[in-house]
Amino acid sequence: MMICTRCQGTGFLNIQQVPEEIDRELSRAGILKWMRTTEDHDVTVCDCCGDGNDWYGEAGKHYTDDDPAGRYGPYAYNGGLCECD
Repeated sequence: MMICTRCQGTGFLNIQQVPEEIDRELSRAGILKWMRTTEDHDVTVCDCCGDGNDWYGEAGKHYTDDDPAGRYGPYAYNGGLCECD
């Protein structure tokens, strides 16, 4: 397993824009809900470990058992490698 260097293992890009009180209180699902119901932010699901809307496997991590390997996996477009590898 490898921690995504693009999102530092959080599973989100621009997570610093999530207010601290929300970030501490909510799970990833809660942050997703906040993202979809709040305007004026650039927080997204990391495009290295997900597709901008949801994660390929475990958020913020690559090459887990949830990620099918090689040409059949989520990183097949990049030779089986995540973008931050």
